Amino acid sequence: MRVALLQITSSDDPKANLAMVRSLMQEAAAQGADFVLTPEVTNCLSSSRDHQRAVLQLEEDDTTLAGLREEAASLGIWLLIGSLGLKTGDADGRFANRSFLIGPDGGIRARYDKIHMFDVDVSPEETYRESSGYRPGETAVVSEVVGTALGMAICYDVRFPLLFRSLAKAGARILTVPAAFSPVTGAAHWHVLLRARAIETGCFVLAPAQTGTHPASTGKSRSTYGHSLVVAPWGEVLLDAGTEPGIYLADLDLGAVDEARRKVPSLANARDFTGPA
Repeated sequence: MRVALLQITSSDDPKANLAMVRSLMQEAAAQGADFVLTPEVTNCLSSSRDHQRAVLQLEEDDTTLAGLREEAASLGIWLLIGSLGLKTGDADGRFANRSFLIGPDGGIRARYDKIHMFDVDVSPEETYRESSGYRPGETAVVSEVVGTALGMAICYDVRFPLLFRSLAKAGARILTVPAAFSPVTGAAHWHVLLRARAIETGCFVLAPAQTGTHPASTGKSRSTYGHSLVVAPWGEVLLDAGTEPGIYLADLDLGAVDEARRKVPSLANARDFTGPA
C-alpha cells in the first residue's frame, strides 16, 4: 500500500483550504498513492468560536466534504479526511470534530467523532478548551481500507492507550491519528506517543499533521507542530515530514504487522485483572 500524508497549513477559510487539498490529492495520486490522508480540522483551523459559527456547516451541507468526496471518486483513491469541524444541530451549539474514511467511489465508508477533548493548560499563555466548542464522540470505529482493517483516532486521543488497544483487538492493522498538535507538547511527546501506540498494538500508525502558523481572519492565529509521521509496527519511524507543508509518501508492507505480533504477542497475552483497591 502506498500512502500519502498531506501536511498542510490550513487557514480559517474553508473554500481556500478545499482548493489546496484537492490540488495536493491530484499530485499524490499522480505519484501512485492508493490512500491519501489529511490532518485534523482540514476545513478550518480557527481559535474564534464566532468565526467557526459563521463558516462551519452541517455534514449534509458541508462543501469541503462534498468536494473531497468528488475528488476521491475522480481519482479513484481512498481518502482519510483527518477531520472536519462541523455543526451538529445540538442544543448547546457545539460542533463535531469528525474524521471520514472515503472510498474510491467517493462514498463515506466510516465516520469517527473525536472522543477525547483537548482541555489543557500548556502554559499561562497557551490554554485550550476544546470541549467548549466541540462535543466529544462516544464510539470507537474500525473500518476497512485497501483490504485491511483501519482504526480511527484524532490528535489528543493518542494519549489514551486503551482506545488504541481496543481498536487493535477489534482487528485494526493500521491506526490513523490526524492531528493539529501544539508545538510545545509536540516537541515533548509527539514522537514517543505515536511510537508507543504502534509498539503496543503491533499496528502501522499514520499521523498526518497540520504545520506552521495558520492565517486567521478573526481571532488569534495558532501554530502547530507538523512532523507528520508513519510508524511501523515494531516502532521504527518510517517517515518524518519535518515542518514543511507538502506531500509525503510511504510504502507499507502489511506483513510487518504479523511479524511484530509474532515476536511480541502482547495483544494475545493481555489478561483481565482486578484492583487496585
